[in-house]
Amino acid sequence: MKNPLLISLAVGLCFSINLQAQQRRLDFAQTQGRVPSLTNSLNAVTGWSDENHYIISEAKTHQLYTVDINSGARSPYTPPPKSNVNVMVRDSDVYIQYGKDQPKRLTTTPGEEKNPTLSPDGKYVAFTRNNDLYAVDVTTGKEIRYTTDATDVIYNGYSSWVYFEEILGRPTKYKAFWWAPDSKHLAFMRFDDTKVPMFPINGSTGQHGYVEKTRYPKAGDPNPEVKIGFVPSAGGTIVWADFNAKDDQYFGTPYWSYDGSNMMVQWMNRGQDNLKFYAVKPETGAKKEIYDEKQPSWVDLDYDGRITYLEDKKHYILKSDRTGWAHYYLYTLDGKLVNPLTGGKWQVTNLVNVDEKNKVVYFMARKEASTRTDLYRVNYNGKDLKRLTFGEYTHQVQMSPSGDKFITTYSNVSTPQKQTLVDHNGKIIKEIADSKSADFASYDIGKTEMITIPTDDGYNLPAVITYPVDFDVNKQYPVVFSIYGGPNAGTVTNTWKGTAIQWWANEGIIQIAVDHRASGQFGKEGVALMHRNLGKWEMKDYITAAKWLKAKPWVNNKKLLITGHSYGGYMTTMALTYGADYFDYGYAGAPVTSWELYDTNYAERFMDTPQENPEGYKNASVLTYVDKYKGLLRIMHGDMDDNVHMQNTIQLINKMEDANKHFELMIYPGGRHGWTSTKGKHDFTERARFYYTNLLDKPAPAEVLK
Repeated sequence: MKNPLLISLAVGLCFSINLQAQQRRLDFAQTQGRVPSLTNSLNAVTGWSDENHYIISEAKTHQLYTVDINSGARSPYTPPPKSNVNVMVRDSDVYIQYGKDQPKRLTTTPGEEKNPTLSPDGKYVAFTRNNDLYAVDVTTGKEIRYTTDATDVIYNGYSSWVYFEEILGRPTKYKAFWWAPDSKHLAFMRFDDTKVPMFPINGSTGQHGYVEKTRYPKAGDPNPEVKIGFVPSAGGTIVWADFNAKDDQYFGTPYWSYDGSNMMVQWMNRGQDNLKFYAVKPETGAKKEIYDEKQPSWVDLDYDGRITYLEDKKHYILKSDRTGWAHYYLYTLDGKLVNPLTGGKWQVTNLVNVDEKNKVVYFMARKEASTRTDLYRVNYNGKDLKRLTFGEYTHQVQMSPSGDKFITTYSNVSTPQKQTLVDHNGKIIKEIADSKSADFASYDIGKTEMITIPTDDGYNLPAVITYPVDFDVNKQYPVVFSIYGGPNAGTVTNTWKGTAIQWWANEGIIQIAVDHRASGQFGKEGVALMHRNLGKWEMKDYITAAKWLKAKPWVNNKKLLITGHSYGGYMTTMALTYGADYFDYGYAGAPVTSWELYDTNYAERFMDTPQENPEGYKNASVLTYVDKYKGLLRIMHGDMDDNVHMQNTIQLINKMEDANKHFELMIYPGGRHGWTSTKGKHDFTERARFYYTNLLDKPAPAEVLK
């Protein structure tokens, strides 16, 4: 009689051998997403067309479809136009188009019109030309000139650089004017850059090159003087809001009330530790204070939708981190606090839906863990908080118009993205999609996991680590440590990381990202530690992580590379100077090397001015620690970077050369704070060469360099 135990062992052994034979690694093309591999791209859920149909953007074609939640049937979808009117600029002139009619030309001047914007009633198109503010009557074609005093340093309705970059935001394309909802007034900002120093950016094309002259206020410099004006849509006298333009101050993006009777203006002092909201009358410019917030470190201007007005026209929801953690508060329109909606040592991130009928607020938050987001609901009175998403995943949701249901796209470091339909109580209705490929299990990939690294003063730093394929604790591996490092800008999330990391896992490199105590993972309480001393806590925690890694028997303690861009470039250059005893290689992109070389609004928010905090600026500067440099640093920078000027890199390499330090430099001609796709390809292949040469001690394979 045959022994069943021996049969079982034999079958198990054969299965194991066959499984191992079937296992394969991803090739380079698969890791770069050029051919199918571990996962299939999910169609992005972009919203809902009605209660029973959600909208997807097809992954390959980006065509929009509606999908029936019951049958799964899909149909082509064309978004309804916000209006049947479209305004545009062609050959520097403004055109208007009604439906499918031929576009009608509205302007015929030599100057270039910028940011044409239709009034809500459809009667006017406002725009800027040569830094002045205009409109044109779309019926008569009559042009209205609202302002007449523009120069090369005075701009009406067009942003000064520091406002464009740091306050109003790059998506505005320098636009700084806003129609009232009743179309009776146009509000705008007037900027006077007369006292703001000019910074030259030199272009090298052509025989003689050229110079871009940007009014860029560096830390401690004079800022632009700003006024907020209101003008009747048909033209007339400008009414200025009741602020003193000579004061050292900032104004955030303003908000019109529903009926246009008031504009809510955000005001902040130069020190950025006091934020006030004012209701301003467009007819008189008179202002009334409705909110006042002070913090000992700094207050952020209008971040992530600070104000959400409710349709009842009686309340707004405010987001603030004044307690040390970002939470929501319910206010009346005149600035009276009704009650907090949330509270505790965790962070809200964004509002999803406000059910005003049932007085319920739906929002995303990092409550269960700082490295992932979930959907919650809470009543207007701040009670009955409930989590609606599930599992140990990071969720992104699209809620139906009524708030009755939502679709979540979710993942974690070991689970590729999935999509699920869920009701408003958190009950799963149905699974919709799974990005995991059918042959997922047949691939041998590097394991990725969430870990924490303890500090000597009580923090557990979140980290995500990917081990090499066939990781062996008895072997030693080089490490790539990827960072950004800016205040409240953590990069460690419990999400699926894609396939790109698997090439380096194949090649035997450990990959890790770590967030420091001021990354936002520990609330504003942690972030505020950076006040007046950028570089200090980031480097303390990154050095802790480096020491933790090098203490592991499976880490090659001579091959730890740190890399990042922008603030991450700053951290990388600090690591190879200030932290050179702990890091061996650095690959830095567009680094800030000394904070007095960066703009007023950003640098002073954290550091105050160089005049107020000279020691802080010295201690935060890479230039201070050049004598400690060792290892090997590669710096790359675009020569026309208008954000982090190449001046930063030039000053660093000047000191490195004077100190006879060996380093590598890569300049990208015409590059801004990033660079074109062709330069990006070069960037990738040069990085690969650097990794292979210095971490893997072998030449880069041809397939990587193609």
